Amino acid sequence: MIVALLNQKGGVGKTTLALHLSGSWARRGKRIILIDADLQGLALDWSQQRAKEGLPRLFGVIDLSRDTLHREAPEIAKDVDQVVIDGPPRVAALLRSAPLASDLALVPAQPSPFDGWASGKMLKLIDEARIFRPDLVGRFVLNRCPARTIIVRETAQALAAHEPPVLSARIGQRVVFADAARSGRLADETSQGAAAAREIAALAAEVGGLAR
Repeated sequence: MIVALLNQKGGVGKTTLALHLSGSWARRGKRIILIDADLQGLALDWSQQRAKEGLPRLFGVIDLSRDTLHREAPEIAKDVDQVVIDGPPRVAALLRSAPLASDLALVPAQPSPFDGWASGKMLKLIDEARIFRPDLVGRFVLNRCPARTIIVRETAQALAAHEPPVLSARIGQRVVFADAARSGRLADETSQGAAAAREIAALAAEVGGLAR
């Protein structure tokens, strides 16, 4: 199964979610490969930092930031339980290749109307990919949600009747994610990461249910 985090808009937390979903599934005994399809290579940087810190390897991270992604990712998926793609930014060929490579496309968005509008191009590309991948599933995932704000609830309600629908699990705006990333760690490997870890576990369970 290939799960991709896709949005042409920067700053929505694709890499953070890709790393933490990979880690959550790996801790449950799954064989995971994370494909870094972002030319910035942030997932690769995280993996290298983790190695420098002497931390155990949880999953493999490979660079595949090219428009042959849709042909190469399925071959990689044959040898593991799950492939996670950290999707590309505004690179036209890569943006088209990524949903074609995927079984499940997750579109991270912050709880703001602007993020919903900015995701329009990505949703169009997912629809186009369904011509060749009719079973491709798409979902919004609300990320970097401020605590106890009306806009989170209103955004979730607005997306409830949207296509693609929004997942129930939401990820909060937490400094621990940035702190963990700088040291090559995941949130559950830090002393302040318990709440973040619970949110990621809920997201991984929900996404895992779709991926079966």
